[in-house]
Amino acid sequence: MIASLRPLSALFLAGLLAACASSPSNNLGQLPRTPQASIEQMLQQAAESKPEQAALLRLSAADQSYQQNDVARATRILEQVDIAGLQPAQQIFASTLKAELAMARKQPKSALKALQHPSLERLGELPVEQQIRTQLVRARALEADGQILAAARERVFIAPLLSGQVAHDNHENIWALVSTLPTQTSAGTDSDLAGWLELAQVTKSNTTLEQQQAAIDQWVAQNPQHPAAEQLPEALGKLRELASQPLTRVALLLPQEGQLASVARALRDGFLAAHYEAQQAGQNPPEIKLYDSSRIGSLDAFYQQAQADGIQLVVGPLEKPLVKQLSDREQLPITTLALNYSDAGQEGPAQLFQFGLAAEDEAREVARRAWNDGMRRAVALVPRGDWGDRVLDAFRQSWQAQGGTLIAAEHVDQPVELARQIADLFQLRESEARARRLQNTLGTSLDAQPARRQDIDFIFLAATPQQAQQIKPTLAFQYAGDVPVYATSHLFTGAHSQAQYQDLEGIRFCETPWLLDNHAPLRQEVSNQWPQAGGSLGRLYAMGIDAYRLAPRLGQLKALPESRIDGLSGSLSLNATQRIERQLPWAEFRGGQVQRLPDSIN
Repeated sequence: MIASLRPLSALFLAGLLAACASSPSNNLGQLPRTPQASIEQMLQQAAESKPEQAALLRLSAADQSYQQNDVARATRILEQVDIAGLQPAQQIFASTLKAELAMARKQPKSALKALQHPSLERLGELPVEQQIRTQLVRARALEADGQILAAARERVFIAPLLSGQVAHDNHENIWALVSTLPTQTSAGTDSDLAGWLELAQVTKSNTTLEQQQAAIDQWVAQNPQHPAAEQLPEALGKLRELASQPLTRVALLLPQEGQLASVARALRDGFLAAHYEAQQAGQNPPEIKLYDSSRIGSLDAFYQQAQADGIQLVVGPLEKPLVKQLSDREQLPITTLALNYSDAGQEGPAQLFQFGLAAEDEAREVARRAWNDGMRRAVALVPRGDWGDRVLDAFRQSWQAQGGTLIAAEHVDQPVELARQIADLFQLRESEARARRLQNTLGTSLDAQPARRQDIDFIFLAATPQQAQQIKPTLAFQYAGDVPVYATSHLFTGAHSQAQYQDLEGIRFCETPWLLDNHAPLRQEVSNQWPQAGGSLGRLYAMGIDAYRLAPRLGQLKALPESRIDGLSGSLSLNATQRIERQLPWAEFRGGQVQRLPDSIN
């Protein structure tokens, strides 16, 4: 086969090179083009050609391999090209292709490094097609590297050169990017980008759908020439549809009897408190109808009754078995916000949303915060049992997905075992054994303290208040008192006990805004009526309030995947499986007090 390709005529070579090249300017050189020839033909001819012609042929062959999704072959061919010996146009082409190949390997930093070649300063002198190709891969690399504002700026800059489906996709990508940026982000002197950021800000800063739509309409009226005003992002078009269908009747489905009755009362009281607050604020809230889930004969019977009652949205049930039943169905007759979660990995129908105070959310929050604080190597202490296993699995998955290392984990059970478990985590027994061996060798006593391992950045802790009060002093006793501890909220009762907090000194923990902000007006009002809301039960009152605020905005969260609701149980967002996820603020036990910590940089 190879031999039959060899005798290419001079005429064929001339045509091949003509197809491979264009001349944007005399001093830039030729741009490679993909010719009507196979990769094998181009590589064979490159081997027989002069260096300049060979480089053009290899660039074209590498590009054709990339277009055929053969990343490995394209990389091998491109490595044969000496980029330093190319003309500027070819250097730009090669650098762009190198970046595209790096992105195909999920290496955005390598892609950005490739696009720092000095020749890129002359990109604007090349044909529009090459400018688009280079800038789009740069935008993708910036986004993948977490440089969201820079990625948005790149896409806004290139937008006027685009047309058709590429222009539409770029438009939607700009919106997806600016939607994730903090509201105070500055665009500098770029007026188009400033308009995008302002649109994102007005969309986020209004609570109800009606207020949101009014703000969007006002922005469009004030910026009629802006690209986003001429063509609203698809997500905002969906919001307009949602705003035209207001929620008027909601069912609250909770058990009034049984083991969960006290939990349900706290959720109900929080839900109704938010409803009354909306009424007092002059809003037009939906009518609330209460149903007792402990008395319903079947879910089918309940939904039939709810439909007859004109219910548009169901909030509940709370019982996990009922939520699992809903998840098993292909569809539901009424959109439902369950107040618990089905089993992990269980896919639910499109009409089912799930919300709860999942400990797994807090484990993921610890992983996020510790990573942002520069931690990379962790050990874990969690309770023995199913709950501890779930929390540990959630932490491990999230931590390792970010690139962190989980060195070891211990399941805490009996207090008498705690000292041994911590010593095992920090390999103190090995240190003591080394000291004994050295003492025996020297034949004399040594005044040596055990040395703990030094490759642990922090401890992930999920524990009850009683367990946590034992753990922190034990860490100090085992020469590990200086290791940072990041914990879930379960060690915090909400009470204010200086004596209790002394044993937790230095521990950082995530917690609901409800328990960290005593001065929130609704928090004060609810706590005055139900004093227990000021303690650990307050998390349930906060969840009830947030369930009320989520009810009319589920469609919004689905239409705007990057949007969040600042709730009292956390900052709320909707994931791909339609489960509400919480991000939580942080605090630290310091000097017998709970001190709120500033937010970390994402």
